[in-house]
Amino acid sequence: MAHASSPAETEWWKSAVLYQIYPRSFQDSNGDGIGDLAGIAARLDHLVDLGVDAIWISPIFPSPMADFGYDVADYTGIDPRFGTLADFDALLAAAHARGLKLLLDFVPNHSSDQHPWFAESRASRDNPKRDWYIWRDAAPDGGPPNNWISDFGGPAWEWDAATGQYYSHAFLKEQPDLNWRNPDLRAAMMDVLRFWFDRGVDGFRIDVLWHMVKHADFIDNPVNPDYRPEMGEMHAVLQTHSTDQPEVHAIAAEMRAIADGYGARLLIGEIYLPVPRLMDYYGTADAPEVQLPFNFQLIDAPWDARSLARLIAEYEAALPPGGWPNWVLGNHDRPRSATKRGAAQARVAAMLLLTLRGTPTIYYGDEIGMTDTDIPPDKVQDPRELREPGLGLGRDPVRTPMPWDAGDGAGFTTGVPWLPISPDWRTRNVAAEDDDPASMLALHRALLALRRAYPALAMGDYVSVAAEGDILAYERRLGGERLLIVLNLGAMPQTFIAPEGGFRPILSTLPGALPDTVMLLHPDEGLICTL
Repeated sequence: MAHASSPAETEWWKSAVLYQIYPRSFQDSNGDGIGDLAGIAARLDHLVDLGVDAIWISPIFPSPMADFGYDVADYTGIDPRFGTLADFDALLAAAHARGLKLLLDFVPNHSSDQHPWFAESRASRDNPKRDWYIWRDAAPDGGPPNNWISDFGGPAWEWDAATGQYYSHAFLKEQPDLNWRNPDLRAAMMDVLRFWFDRGVDGFRIDVLWHMVKHADFIDNPVNPDYRPEMGEMHAVLQTHSTDQPEVHAIAAEMRAIADGYGARLLIGEIYLPVPRLMDYYGTADAPEVQLPFNFQLIDAPWDARSLARLIAEYEAALPPGGWPNWVLGNHDRPRSATKRGAAQARVAAMLLLTLRGTPTIYYGDEIGMTDTDIPPDKVQDPRELREPGLGLGRDPVRTPMPWDAGDGAGFTTGVPWLPISPDWRTRNVAAEDDDPASMLALHRALLALRRAYPALAMGDYVSVAAEGDILAYERRLGGERLLIVLNLGAMPQTFIAPEGGFRPILSTLPGALPDTVMLLHPDEGLICTL
């Protein structure tokens, strides 16, 4: 199966590698235990040495931090914990000076309940901003207007005694949902995009894009017949009417039109939907939407070769004309790759991520093999865990500070870190891996260097190659350049017969000599070869 690439694909983000920074945990510059913008600026050279092309920074706007920045109180400011607008401008200039693009996290589904807009909205029923949020009368029994459930558990409605109505919140009650059906709210939020584009940002990752519009009639969601309590209460119903409504596409298209008006700008959509519905968020030729609807399939995919081969083929086949693929292994909400697959297979997974066709995103710390950190109950910060404890849904374990060296505070802070540092930080840190040719960091640098050296890895076609057992194999082709990727997803040695014409291994996920005849892969080994 082959999927051709257009010869005119010159947008920077198609050949780029993105890197997600969770700012609270990347680098603290002032000793308060919380990462900040000056800290990110101080570590840009690490990202240049790594070989990435763009950074995406999770929310840095003023916030009460009920959900650690995803409850925005001012869309055009910087939270003092992270710095100032001047610090942001300095970071942006420093990134651009190094050839790095910078993307921000846009949170359009909801604001903080401390946002001035919401203060006005809840002041009275006849306030001009009342309709900027979603207000509904109680059900006949006095309860919530419908059966919608918050993604953090409990009803997705909060009673406001002062005005005698409920307001909608898809997440915490401190995160009231914005009403995108109101034209004034819509215009105000589009102006937020313009504010940051005018400042020079290169794009946005759009938080929970598929949540932004609710059914106009607020119909009950269907009961989930497969619900089990360990899934989390949000899964007790199917979000048929509270998410993925048809009207969201016109909004995404308007965002894209604004971005395109600024030139080479990128929009990424956070969208957890089945692949056929995900494809709708690319938009159409006449009304394009986000360039990259995030493809999260690898995070939860069965880690066996045949399943992955089918997943990749089906995703490639589903892409609309002109649609560019993208891949991720983890993020600030999901378990880390090295935790899910173990240290050995995490190396193979990294080679998969960085050799598939499409734009990959690396989550901070994955380049050194960070794993989830157990958080003692008295150190838990995440409201997701605090609301439904014991289900393993908390996100703190994947948000712990980046270990830079073996010194006190792991080089992250001179103070007390906001979350515990991973217990192996004295041996698993950037400085320790920096000069180790067998380290995870060295592997990432080598993979990213190959993407620059071989255009086929960044922009070439994807062609599956027949393989059996635990072997996943495919080619990347561009012009006369052909590269073969062979991944052993198992714990036993595997023999792979390369295509006729010979091959030359150029990188293994394991240190040591490369094969030069029959391709014998060690357990948990991946190889990149030229053909």
